[in-house]
Amino acid sequence: IAVYQGNMAMMRRNNGTMVKMLKELLQQPTRSAGLSSRLTNGSIVASFQELYSSHFSTSSKITDQEAARSPTKGIATSGQKDMGDQSNGSRSMSTNAPSRASAFRDKLDKGPGLDDFILSSGDAGYSVYAPKPKERMRKPDWLKREVPGGAEYTRIKSKLRELKLSTVCEEARCPNIGECWGGGEDASATATIMLMGDTCTRGCRFCAVKTSRAPPPLDPDEPENTAKAVAAWGIDYVVLTSVDRDDLDDFGAEHIAKTIKGLKNHTDGRLLVEALVPDFQGRKDCVQQIVDSGLDVFAHNIETVERLQGAVRDRRAGWDQSMSVLRMAKDMGARVTKSSIMLGCGETPEEVLATMRTLRENGVDVVTLGQYMRPTKKHMAVSEYVTPEAFEQYKKEAENMGFLYCASGAMVRSSYRAGELFLANHLGHKQQDTAVHASS
Repeated sequence: IAVYQGNMAMMRRNNGTMVKMLKELLQQPTRSAGLSSRLTNGSIVASFQELYSSHFSTSSKITDQEAARSPTKGIATSGQKDMGDQSNGSRSMSTNAPSRASAFRDKLDKGPGLDDFILSSGDAGYSVYAPKPKERMRKPDWLKREVPGGAEYTRIKSKLRELKLSTVCEEARCPNIGECWGGGEDASATATIMLMGDTCTRGCRFCAVKTSRAPPPLDPDEPENTAKAVAAWGIDYVVLTSVDRDDLDDFGAEHIAKTIKGLKNHTDGRLLVEALVPDFQGRKDCVQQIVDSGLDVFAHNIETVERLQGAVRDRRAGWDQSMSVLRMAKDMGARVTKSSIMLGCGETPEEVLATMRTLRENGVDVVTLGQYMRPTKKHMAVSEYVTPEAFEQYKKEAENMGFLYCASGAMVRSSYRAGELFLANHLGHKQQDTAVHASS
């Protein structure tokens, strides 16, 4: 009892000192190599090493002194004597307890310290802690974005209102909307148009789109109206996406194909079209309609690693089904195939790399990796925030695997302007090569 009370007193004093030291560290962040303001591992380790050496080195003396002064010493000894008589010669607690405490302190001294824990994952680390739903904590600096604006952004937004187009950029509150709509001197702006309404028949745990077993019927004029509106918009690259419509006989494949054909016709084939399509429940004829429509990039997202498919996606989606759709599209002649992986859902780095390898084995040309961000409190929680350094490493691994292109970053989404610009250049060169060969 005496040793226990002494240990508790020592722990309270040390814990109070640690909390005070942490607050001082958090109030004095450092800056390094142009990165966002945040604590460096070196400053944390150095500070805690000093703290440990100044306080825990005296823990043995504190415990022994307080145990000697404890008024319960006599009670403990008396109780131990009675217990010793009853147990027929067992050791007394007053002799055994201090030895156990000393042994435990020796074990702590010889074991790994705080610096080993912090530095075990490298200078930057793989990820940082994601707060629980009821915790209030600021997100990492690399997840911040500037408020969108500018002349080009304003022009596009007003044009969308005029043409009555619905974009995923706005519906999903994409963090890259300013970058994509802002365009640049050497690049046109891009946007993602959502087809077949705003209500999905599936309920994935990460998605903010409304769900229903019986969504409203399709608008038969949508393909033609969308094609005319986008052609009038005057962009060079468009991404089409849609909700899942398991209530339809062909899952909406014909509707999407008509829109793609209309876009090509109204722009004389100039417009490059990427279609992020559903899995069509693995139906080969539906995939064939999309490939034959004349699109330039066939995209379908695997979303997460194989182990987490059931926890992240709707039960009607699946690993094998999505992989087969991507494989079918490539075998049917799709010029470029593309897929996307969310990080921060509970996956491991080994599982991410295995997923990338499987995608490549199934003919996928382009892969994007981004941070999962919880849209509302009703959706799946974020397990961790992956660091920019880890995303950069994934990009290098993707290039080594032979992907045509990889967009990897916390704010990267499946329809990402940087990737679209690369694909536009790549597809443009392929068209020029085809024309040269035809003329020769």
